[in-house]
Amino acid sequence: MSSNERNRRPNRLINATSPYLLQHAYNPVDWYPWGEEAFARAKAEDKPILLSVGYAACHWCHVMEHESFEDEETAALMNRHFINVKVDREERPDIDAIYMTAVQAMTGSGGWPMTVFLTPDGVPFFAGTYFPPEDRWQMPSFRRVLRSVAEAYASRRSELLARGRELVERMREAISMHMPGGTLTPAVLDAAFIGLQQAFDPAFGGFGRAPKFPQPMTLEFLLRYAVRTGRGMEMLETTLRRMAEGGIYDQLGGGFHRYSVDAQWLVPHFEKMLYDNALLARVYLETFQATGNAFYRRIAEETLDYMLREMHHPEGGFFSTQDADSLPTPDATHKHEGAFFVWTPAEIREALGTDAIVFSALYGVTDQGNFEGKNILHVRRSPDEVARVMGMPVEQIETIAARGRRILFEVRQRRPMPDLDDKVLTAWNGMAIRAFALGAVALDREDYRIAAVQCARFVLTNLRRADGELLRSWRRGVANPTPAFLEDYALLADGLLALYEATFDPHWLLEARVLADSLLERFWDESIGGFYDTGKNHEQLVIRPRDTGDNATPSGSSAAVDVLLRLALIFDEARYRERSLSVLESMVPVMQRYPTGFGRYLAAAEFALGQPREIALIGNPEDADTQALAAVVLKPFLPNRVIVLARPGEDPPRIPSPLLNGRGQIDGKATAYVCQNYACQLPVTEPSALEAQVRGRQSG
Repeated sequence: MSSNERNRRPNRLINATSPYLLQHAYNPVDWYPWGEEAFARAKAEDKPILLSVGYAACHWCHVMEHESFEDEETAALMNRHFINVKVDREERPDIDAIYMTAVQAMTGSGGWPMTVFLTPDGVPFFAGTYFPPEDRWQMPSFRRVLRSVAEAYASRRSELLARGRELVERMREAISMHMPGGTLTPAVLDAAFIGLQQAFDPAFGGFGRAPKFPQPMTLEFLLRYAVRTGRGMEMLETTLRRMAEGGIYDQLGGGFHRYSVDAQWLVPHFEKMLYDNALLARVYLETFQATGNAFYRRIAEETLDYMLREMHHPEGGFFSTQDADSLPTPDATHKHEGAFFVWTPAEIREALGTDAIVFSALYGVTDQGNFEGKNILHVRRSPDEVARVMGMPVEQIETIAARGRRILFEVRQRRPMPDLDDKVLTAWNGMAIRAFALGAVALDREDYRIAAVQCARFVLTNLRRADGELLRSWRRGVANPTPAFLEDYALLADGLLALYEATFDPHWLLEARVLADSLLERFWDESIGGFYDTGKNHEQLVIRPRDTGDNATPSGSSAAVDVLLRLALIFDEARYRERSLSVLESMVPVMQRYPTGFGRYLAAAEFALGQPREIALIGNPEDADTQALAAVVLKPFLPNRVIVLARPGEDPPRIPSPLLNGRGQIDGKATAYVCQNYACQLPVTEPSALEAQVRGRQSG
């Protein structure tokens, strides 16, 4: 807490569960959290609402807070003319989605911090993102905006309200529209792949130009398409290697930053998000499974190890984000973007001594630097290149690199750490569960299996009410009462499905089915033939949000489709199958035209079209013969399959799947049945025989 904060009384945000809101609790702004109290006061005083939306790790959110929300003159303007409301977009993605759509419609772009002016009944009439304290960059100052909006609301209110209501009506019509759709065929996937080819950057990987985002769901689809068709693997591997060698990847501590401001993956926005790392760890794990290349294994392990080291609650959940900004030294008073991660040549020499020359050549350390006079570490040259130039054995170069990374990591740990947003979000933890469960299976890491189990128990204990309803977020022993959204149900079910495969504990699969039934009951709407993001018991906003496309994370809709398709096979549940295929067919036109926005749908479409194999195992999961059979299915990259297990003598099986009905062991050995459309081949007990059957069923 700064000296200014100590001299101020806290505002209403002091009781928030969100670290982002708590960051603003000592602003001189008379902030309200989103809620009835703020809207009632706006109506009573006939004032518009100033809605400010951001998140704790957002660099420009911090900048605007320091420049404007901590400024007494600016705060006085805000307090005089507006009722000011702060929202953490991670706690309330519904509010964020609605008003971000309005911002994009009004301005042509979006981002955070998001600044939206609303009527007392929530209708947006003016919007923007970051505003500077003075006129600059062809942008008006925030104080100029405040005065102009206040004047316009007083003198031209009817005009503003008419425009705002017209916009809301257009948004409502768009969201409630039944998508025209098309026929789901392999040609849809081919068209999407061609679109990715056209957007691909052959020099540095990734899609499009700067700023460049990792797009893990697009990479999920590309891997599946490449394995099936033999086309696209070079695009995938170029992207994965370039990202992992760039500054967007933390070369010392593992894990990925949010995105790169350039096309080369060199200069990131330095915040680290749980979801990016969970999703990317999974892509690197699956690519390791598909290729056997140990490079992808290393990046996946370093990323998962980072999450365990720095994002893990002792009781099992995973925290949300690490900040982009930190103090450059313990006695500094102002935080700098990336201060924790960047280096001067002098710091490298002091830490590494004679190794500094080789290390600097490898990791691009120069006197001029590559970020505000300092250096973001990135793989500038390979060990082979440096070995040739310096006349040293490549093994010696690799030893120096590993030693240097270890020493610099230890030095860096003594720096002031970036702030941590320590709230636990259900959807993001679902992604973490899936990543750790896959890591446990693919890499034989028991600690990853334990982490996945502990996380699942944490979420289902702390973020589920007694009546079974999930909640969105939790922090320091307190669950926020906001009900969970579609993405929370879908992504948690997704994680539990993966956890079942990593443990063969039927509890996790049955919990996934409960979540699937709940999301259909709460979020499915027959009139649109799809899902809304909010359920019937959520707060009624100006519109009911429906986010169909994937963004930084899978949309709730695409995650639900993916889960329902797999559960439909396991339980032979027609309702799951029909609704997931209905959504996929409605997405056919946009999947073909905008593949980077619909990656998880495309991956689900690969499954739906891929003649998936259904594998039933009968055996004790603790026994070596059962584990050997399971490894045939789980170790390689076989995306188009499901697997269920029953112990010998289970009658009826704990998992009510037709795949397990009437199945038994042969000669007392662990036994596998490979089926398609519930018609099965002869049972087998040997891993080699199971592999032959599974590979024979692999669709091409």
